[in-house]
Amino acid sequence: MTCASCAGRVEKSLLKIPGVATAEVNLALETAQVTGSTGDITPERLVAAVVAAGYQAQPINLDLEQPASMVKSPAAAYSWWPVAVSSLLSLPLVAGMFSEWHISGWLQWALATPVQFWLGWRFYKAGWHALKAGAGNMDLLVAIGTSAAYGLSVYLLFNAAHAGMGHLYFETSAIVITLVLLGKWLETRAKSKTTEAIRALNALRPERASVIRNSQELQLPISSVVLGDLVMIRPGERVAVDGVIRQGNSQVDESLITGESLPVVKQAGDKVTGGSINGEGLLYVSTTALGNESVLARIVRLVESAQAKKAPIQRLVDKVSAVFVPVVIVIAFITLIAWGVVGGDWQVAILNAVAVLVIACPCALGLATPTAIMVGTGVAARHGILIKDAEALELAHAVKTVAFDKTGTLTEGHPRLVELVSVTGDDSQVLAMAASLQSGSEHPLAKAVINAAQDKGLSLQTAGNVHAISGKGLRGEVAGLALALGNAGLMKELAIDVATMQAQADGLQNQGYSVSWLCALDHEPKLLGMLAFGDTLKPTAARAVASLQQQEILTVLISGDNQGSASNVAKKLGIDKFYAQVLPEDKANIVKELKQNAGLVAMVGDGINDAPALAEANVGIAMSSGTDVAMHAAGITLMRGNPALVSDAIDVSRRTYAKIRQNLFWAFVYNVVGIPLAALGFLNPVIAGAAMALSSFSVVSNALTLKLWQPKADAPAD
Repeated sequence: MTCASCAGRVEKSLLKIPGVATAEVNLALETAQVTGSTGDITPERLVAAVVAAGYQAQPINLDLEQPASMVKSPAAAYSWWPVAVSSLLSLPLVAGMFSEWHISGWLQWALATPVQFWLGWRFYKAGWHALKAGAGNMDLLVAIGTSAAYGLSVYLLFNAAHAGMGHLYFETSAIVITLVLLGKWLETRAKSKTTEAIRALNALRPERASVIRNSQELQLPISSVVLGDLVMIRPGERVAVDGVIRQGNSQVDESLITGESLPVVKQAGDKVTGGSINGEGLLYVSTTALGNESVLARIVRLVESAQAKKAPIQRLVDKVSAVFVPVVIVIAFITLIAWGVVGGDWQVAILNAVAVLVIACPCALGLATPTAIMVGTGVAARHGILIKDAEALELAHAVKTVAFDKTGTLTEGHPRLVELVSVTGDDSQVLAMAASLQSGSEHPLAKAVINAAQDKGLSLQTAGNVHAISGKGLRGEVAGLALALGNAGLMKELAIDVATMQAQADGLQNQGYSVSWLCALDHEPKLLGMLAFGDTLKPTAARAVASLQQQEILTVLISGDNQGSASNVAKKLGIDKFYAQVLPEDKANIVKELKQNAGLVAMVGDGINDAPALAEANVGIAMSSGTDVAMHAAGITLMRGNPALVSDAIDVSRRTYAKIRQNLFWAFVYNVVGIPLAALGFLNPVIAGAAMALSSFSVVSNALTLKLWQPKADAPAD
């Protein structure tokens, strides 16, 4: 395919197949995504439809580990040698234009003919297929335009004996073809750079793994590794598989997958991702995912899918492209007749008509949107922002409100002991007793107490006769002392007086903290101390909110926690508005209300309970540290649990959309200005050819400047 009209014709051919619901053709990637009834659609029928439209196609096998972006593209047909040969043949013709060096008419014909019909044959072939399909494309315009200039020159050459040798126009046809070939070659080289992000991700896939089987180390191809295999990762090696560390400690560089600039400390029980780089330690990893189910493969598939999808703005371009070529041919015909009949000079008439045909290239229109999207999604993926579809990328630029879930999104998602107060003043003793009592528990609050005790180096004792009291706490014995730990309801049930600490407890609860009480039950029951728990805010949470507010975006907190907790978080972070005690099913309703009153809404969450709200939002943004359900419901996934990446996702969307608008503006202006100038005789066909050749290249090059984008989330804090 060479222009937007080509892509449109392929789409129409695919849509004519019974059972096809949608067909989206990406000019930049030269791929098509087709959806519909699998019973009616076969790869053979799809390929046949593309061939009938005048093109070639092959199905991409998604079951293979080779991704779509690595499949050989028809763009490879635009190699350098036709440009070189065409330039060598055209050079003497150009020299004759700008010097007194005279070239005979027959030598001009000999030089121009192979350029026209050998090197330019591709334009005739593609143009003929377009004509048969009742459509037009860039190739048809080039074929008609250069043939007119070549034909006029042949006519003048054969009539020179009667009319005297006048100026021939072989250089016009030859140079236009040379410039178009050069433009397509430059465009193809530039387009190849738009998929560098995908190729970089694919390059992370190791080909072999060191597998431990029957106490022996085997060097096996990745395809031979099975689930559960123990894989050894030496220091400095790339992690071969997705898995869980069974033995060893190290630091792992995950920057090319998550965008995290610093190595991450890993130890036994932690997950590692294939493609990341092991640091200084030896790791033994149990394989949990292979091939297309690995994190890296899924990232590649999602980015490829986003790059192949059409943004909504592309629909306008498609409508324009559908009528563009026929309109240009009509304008060229009117130019020919007007100059020939009114001006009386048919040579000038033909040259001006040729200039109209050559200048009016729809290539730039077709490439304006997909190239910007490809580069934008690619650079975002490189920095840990996974954009799953082009619509999310386009919509995110206009977001006016960002709604956050609290737990796991703005907070770490697990409680910690924030305050401990003992009646006697011996805080360490109370902490040791509370931790000992809960030493066998998996409850999040119990883990918080045990971690706090371990951080202080306290020794724990074995608890006996431990039993839980549903919804209230637990009882047990530590070192022969009967203890109870629980909420105010349990203290009331045990008739424990907490009045001496009630005011302090109320203050902590008003800040959103949960309070537990520890008491002794032997002899005379008495209060020993109070423990307060809270979920820690992520270090980047305040920065995330501030960055959004700098972008003039309203920030909202939607939490299922109590009023005090939600209010405290909103106040600490400077969030504009908050909703507390919101049930999971009501989150989506709040998002719907925000959409009606506060413009386009992005919802940021990580849990199953966030999925309806993520789906309801104009743009759903999920944390990869959360659940798969949330990630499936969202259009954008942050590969790190860093909420500051939200503003970066919006920023890269704004920059990408700006590039799309710039490209479309110049593509439209180029034609709006160029066609009238050519029709009025102010553009030489050679100049028109040069401008056309460079237009597509300039559009792709403009999109490539997005590769310089850097996320602010990784920048040092002020």
